Amino acid sequence: MTDQLPVIVAITRVVGETPSVKTIFFDRRFDAEPGQFVMVWIPGIDEIPMALSGPDSITVQVVGDATRVLGGLLPGDMIGIRGPFGNGFSPKGRILAVAGGVGAAPLLPLAQLYPGLTFVLGARSASDLLYTNFLKTCSDLMIATDDGSAGYHGYVAGLLRDMDLSCYETICVCGPELMMKSVFDLLDAKGVLHNGQFSLHRYMKCGVGLCGSCCIDPDGFCVCRDGPVFMGDILRNSELGRHHRDASGRRC
Repeated sequence: MTDQLPVIVAITRVVGETPSVKTIFFDRRFDAEPGQFVMVWIPGIDEIPMALSGPDSITVQVVGDATRVLGGLLPGDMIGIRGPFGNGFSPKGRILAVAGGVGAAPLLPLAQLYPGLTFVLGARSASDLLYTNFLKTCSDLMIATDDGSAGYHGYVAGLLRDMDLSCYETICVCGPELMMKSVFDLLDAKGVLHNGQFSLHRYMKCGVGLCGSCCIDPDGFCVCRDGPVFMGDILRNSELGRHHRDASGRRC
């Protein structure tokens, strides 16, 4: 089992990606598969799950108290890292990556390791798009924005609708859950759901499947241990896009 004690790392560089998203680099590289996550300890604040956007980086969107503090740290500040945990993407053959918003973070290592893959990147607007300069150099990049300020005008599922998805042996998806559900339904309708791999985000406390806070209905899989990446067929009758649970375990 991965060491349960956090490794203390020093922040070496902070890159502003968008007005609300930053990539934080640290002085240690972690051996992880694309899609695996770590538990990030912000001393005195909280410990939260974060996908690795590289062997020595996490990409942070400010959405709450912990991420606000994390996003405000500077080079030289210290944080703790536990992991990596869970399972990652299992790419084979021709790869399609489908990202919405900061869901691009766990998919970025795929582009680093498998240059030439097709990468569909969605965001609310052009100013919210992540990693475009890098992705243009190593992937067949296709863009969708909700407001039409860059690329396809609409959601990523709309862009995918007119694509021949049968030519992709691996379709990796990460983003807001309703976006993933729309892609899930599209893959199912096109008969290629068995090629889909979906990265789920749930409330986590331990990261190793002991507390049960990230269990998903109806099969009781722990997202931290059995995921966060699940094959599409496994999620067919799951809670994906229907509900999740808060810190107390209540459905919401």
